[in-house]
Amino acid sequence: MKTILFGLIGGVLLAGNAMAANAPVEMPPQAKKHQCDSCHAIDERVVGPAWRDVAAKYRGDVSAAERLQIKVSKGGKGTWGSMPMPANDPQGTKQEDIRALIQFILALPAS
Repeated sequence: MKTILFGLIGGVLLAGNAMAANAPVEMPPQAKKHQCDSCHAIDERVVGPAWRDVAAKYRGDVSAAERLQIKVSKGGKGTWGSMPMPANDPQGTKQEDIRALIQFILALPAS
């Protein structure tokens, strides 16, 4: 019985995710709080890459969240072109918000 119930729940979740791919997605509050939306949008390149492109690039990469946490915190360059990403948390005080944003980005469905 548990297997059937979990199968049904999983099917509903998958169907919900498929529909969500077509639904507009809002920037999370942390993105606005830390001005991530100055350089990023969900569906189009601004200064930095579209977050759906980031999700697609790292889909299936089990170490992506950890690497992106470091990159967002300390900054980086070269992955998406010549424009560097500035350090957004060199003191380490925004880690919880950064972790939430990365989880949001990596969970974005393909467009």
